[in-house]
Formats: sequence, C-alpha cells, structure tokens
Amino acid sequence: MMACSQSKKQLVAKLEALQCHFTWNMETNQKKLLRLNDMLVDIGTEEGNSWLGHIYNLQGFIQYQLGSTEDAQSFFNKAAEAFRQMRKADDGPWLVVNYGNLAWLHHHLGDQAESEAYLSKVDALMKKYPSPSQDELHAETYAEKAWTLMKFSNDRELVADYFQRAIKMQPEMVEWNTSYVLGLVSDFKYNKVEADILEKMRVAQEQDPENFYLAACYLEQRGKKGEDVKDEARELAVKILRNPFSSCNGMKAILNVYSDYISIDEAIALAEEALELHPDERYLKRCAALCLKWKIIPLSHSHTKQSTIDRAVSLLEEVISLYPHSSLVKKIDLANIHAKSNNGMDKADQMYQDLLIMDLEPVEKQLLYNKYATYLHCDRKDHDQSVRYHMKAAEIPEQSFYRANSIKVLEKFKNKSRNRKGREIEKFLENLQEP
Repeated sequence: MMACSQSKKQLVAKLEALQCHFTWNMETNQKKLLRLNDMLVDIGTEEGNSWLGHIYNLQGFIQYQLGSTEDAQSFFNKAAEAFRQMRKADDGPWLVVNYGNLAWLHHHLGDQAESEAYLSKVDALMKKYPSPSQDELHAETYAEKAWTLMKFSNDRELVADYFQRAIKMQPEMVEWNTSYVLGLVSDFKYNKVEADILEKMRVAQEQDPENFYLAACYLEQRGKKGEDVKDEARELAVKILRNPFSSCNGMKAILNVYSDYISIDEAIALAEEALELHPDERYLKRCAALCLKWKIIPLSHSHTKQSTIDRAVSLLEEVISLYPHSSLVKKIDLANIHAKSNNGMDKADQMYQDLLIMDLEPVEKQLLYNKYATYLHCDRKDHDQSVRYHMKAAEIPEQSFYRANSIKVLEKFKNKSRNRKGREIEKFLENLQEP
C-alpha cells in the first residue's frame, strides 16, 4: 500500500515537471475559457494554418477545464496529427507539450498506465531532441508557451521573452516572429506604435508576405503616421476576399483601415461583400455589425437612416445569439444603436438596466460603467449621472483602457466645473486607489 502511494507521488512529481498547458498556471475562469473558445473557433482550422497544432492543444485544454474529457482527448489527438502533417514527420520536439497534455489527461481519468506511457514518450523526445542547455526549453516549447500565454496572460514581457528565445534558436520559423510582432502591436491598440516596433513590422511583413492580417495591421500603423495607404488597402482587401476565410485572414484589420483612412461607407460595403461570399460565417456578421456601429453611434438621431439602424439591429441580435458567451460589448452596442432609433430610447434604457444587474467580472464592469456613462452624457444629457458612472468605473482597482478613459473624462469635467461638482470630482480623484 505504501509502495503504491509512493509510486503515485513520483508520478505526480513527474507530471508537475512537464511543460504543458496543465502546468503553465493559466487562469481557468469559466467565462474566460468560453470566450477564448469562441475566439479559437473563429480562427478556423483550414489546412496550412501554421498554428493549427497549438490551436487544437489549447482547445483540448479548454474542453478539459469545461468538463468534457472526450472532447479534450479528441482535440489533443487532432493536435498530434496536425503537427505531424505540418512538420512532415512522425515525431519531433513539437510533440513534447502535446504528450504532456495527454499524460495529464490520462492521469485525471485515472488511467495511470497510459499516463506513464506518455511520460515515457516525453522523456524519449527530450533525449532525442535536447534543448540547448539544461536551463533552457526547446525552441518549439518556448514558441507554443508564448503563443498560449499570449491568450491568457497580461505579462507581455514574459510572452515576448519566450518568443524571442524561440526565434533566436530557430530564426527560420517566420510565423513565430510574426506572432511576436503582432503581440507587441496589440499593446498599442489605441495609439501609434513606437518606431522600433514599426520597423519590426516592416521586416516581419517582408519575411511573411502571405500573412494578410499582419499586412493590414502594418497599413493601419502607417496610416496613423500620416502615410496615404488607400490604394494599398484596396489592393489588400481584394486579396483577403479571395483567401480562405478565418478571423486571422485580416478582414477586421482591413476594415479598421477602411474606416479610418478611406470611408465608413466603403468599409460597410466591403464587409457586406465578404458576407455575401461567406453568408454562414458568424465572424463576418460580427464584422459587418461593427462597421454599421461605426457609422451610427457618432451620429445624432436626425442624421441616422432608419434602414441603416434596422440592418444593424438585425445583425447585432443575430451576432449576440451566435456568441452567447462573449456578447457583452455587442449588447452594449445594441443598446446604443437603439438610442439612435426613432422611439428607441426606452429600449436602450431597459437594455442598460438589464446589463447593470448582471454578474460581471471587474474589467467587464469597468467597460459597462464607462459605456453607460457615455450614453448618459451623450444621449440622455444626464451629466450628473454620467459623472457618477465614470466614478464607478474608475474606482474599480483594475488596469484597463476603460478605467483610464473614465479618469480622463473626470479630469475634463473637473477642469470645466468650478462649482461643487468640480470639487467633488477633484476629491474623488485625489483619493483614487491605484491598481
């Protein structure tokens, strides 16, 4: 009995020493997992996707965390097959993480013999394909860990470090460099990227010319610098339309370029054209709804065509039903669009009241309070209540764009109001806790 217990302890120690999804200390909040799964489904699984094995590995881990062990095993098996096809080899260091996942899965299923069999496979691979030193992981493991943590972690420096280590060891893997650069760019969602990152984007595009998502992001950043990117954007849009569809084929990124540097109407036309080509793609419905929102939200009631509003409402309602686990932003968009409709203000009010009683995570609350504050200010002209909700967003001690935006708005209100309200805001900001 004691020998059996000792054996189990040794097995667990070996499992905990593995490099795989089960040991990377990732947040397994159910809401986050469901949203992430939606995102992975939209990426698609068309042949030739260089991250397909990693996608299946992550989907397997998510399915296990959501309680579906059969689906988990199916995805882990698909991951192994995808790696074999992409690398054109039956084994290699790219399977270390996959076999580690399977060792953990069988351990959790109570099949210790199968778990030990996968542990033996990991040992064999690490002997056959050793890492450069005892203190370093194999390049393939660094790359997969970086790609996976990019979806889970806010520690961008750690993710960048893992990617850089992998790229240094195997510089010929251009897709690793592309993902590394796109990760750097994601931190500048609302601003121009720094000059050195723009140069990294240029080099990455030269190395990976068929990555249209990268190409569209690069055009967007060049547009922010003041370059005329209209003609290149139109040429790239044609290529994107001709390519197999996925959320990573660059459609949303090129729509951003169209809306910022060509016109919202052309962005809408492009999204509708893509939707005609792929009428069942939920992600394209999401893109088309986004473009209509860009056109409607900044306008006053009198400048908004009811037919445009009706199309946006119809699309958004469909998108919300297609993304039941990741539709908070879309519900907010729908409320704001109803506010622009004839006699739609009561509907918008009710939608916001329904959202305000939902059980939300802190960052989601910040988003909702910030958006509701803007609605109260712009559509309801209720400036006192708007200030109150900006305060509610700001007092949640989590770093986010929406918290920062609410603080910025409160600073403006404070500077404009030389009365009691201004002093109240000033006192609130002075006592605000930093996250």
